[in-house]
Amino acid sequence: MKLRRLALVLVLMLALTAPAMGQGCAMCSASARATGENGRKVLTRAVAVLLFPTLGIMGLIAGAAFRYNKRNEQKDQQDS
Repeated sequence: MKLRRLALVLVLMLALTAPAMGQGCAMCSASARATGENGRKVLTRAVAVLLFPTLGIMGLIAGAAFRYNKRNEQKDQQDS
């Protein structure tokens, strides 16, 4: 049941953010077009450098929240 709810939330999040993925920063796009192949590689690497730590922190926070919720559910079951 919980897995189904999690899957539904993930699908809804992906569906709602799809229009935003088509939009890009006009300034970034223009500067990427103006650079050569090496410049595009550097921009791609810079995006990854900014993206991965953010995703890691968000993943840790989400994991801690799920662990906290699970611990509280177990505590409630033991008290019953």
